[in-house]
Amino acid sequence: MVGLIGKKVGMTQVFDDSGVLVPVTVIQIEPNWIVAKRTIEKNGYEAVVLGSGSIKENRLTKPYKGQFPESIKPTRHLVEIRDFELEGDVGAMVGVEALEGLRFVDVRGTTKGKGFQGVMKRWGFHGGRDTHGSKFHRAHGSTGQNTHPGHTFRGVKMAGRMGGQRYTVQNLRIVKIDPERQLLLVKGAVPGATNGMVVVTSAKKREL
Repeated sequence: MVGLIGKKVGMTQVFDDSGVLVPVTVIQIEPNWIVAKRTIEKNGYEAVVLGSGSIKENRLTKPYKGQFPESIKPTRHLVEIRDFELEGDVGAMVGVEALEGLRFVDVRGTTKGKGFQGVMKRWGFHGGRDTHGSKFHRAHGSTGQNTHPGHTFRGVKMAGRMGGQRYTVQNLRIVKIDPERQLLLVKGAVPGATNGMVVVTSAKKREL
């Protein structure tokens, strides 16, 4: 498993090697520092803790700052990646070069928060007709029963909070890697807003 912390820059389009115009998402890979290592002897599993992003000194709490060795400046983001394949001691820096040789990656991020939304926007309900005296337009209709058990079952699609959840897009093809500017271009969309934090890992379900 290879993984890096990145920042979603935005979307654009580029021509691939065969001259086909491909929509891509640009991910900026800021310096990733190996903050700590988890071992089987001490933690029961193997993993690496990566840190990335700058943070103001007055935003740090003592418990958060205590996770970092003296040789590493505290970072905004901390991500633990299990079964990390790359070699490196605590304090080493990892860049976008770690993804070279991969064809597909999984990208994890937090989707855009939409707030409280109705069923038409949240679940794609069609709603009722707008003509002939109809008074049923954007409501969700019945949600329960008037007999036993007489309550709404869990999981019924209703209005509620939409977005703002962790989401992973799998098997995104790497279109280009720019080591000089530390940029990663992947085909397709990535969850989250512009400048949002994402985690890029090697694809779990696809290798070739």
